[in-house]
Amino acid sequence: MVDLETLSLDELKKLQKDVKKAVSSFEDRARKKALAEADAVVRQHGFTIEQLLGKPAKSTRSLSVPKYANPANPEQTWTGRGRKPKWIIEALDSGKSLDDMAI
Repeated sequence: MVDLETLSLDELKKLQKDVKKAVSSFEDRARKKALAEADAVVRQHGFTIEQLLGKPAKSTRSLSVPKYANPANPEQTWTGRGRKPKWIIEALDSGKSLDDMAI
């Protein structure tokens, strides 16, 4: 057993850090063991853990296609969704319409 009264502040801080690390490591090992045991039981019944927990499938939402391009710099595009880019606002303020910038 360690006599905490004889340790310096640096030694106590190191001990505290080491204990925290050991506790975290122990919890991780226990969690992995429990998950492996649960997975084995679930598989015996023909399921996966994800199926039982009802985790959602990955989103299949497609990316939006750009509808507008900056005439001065065609690399700058906008889908028409969300906040208007600065170049769109400036073009609209100068009298252009969205149709003028449509791709």
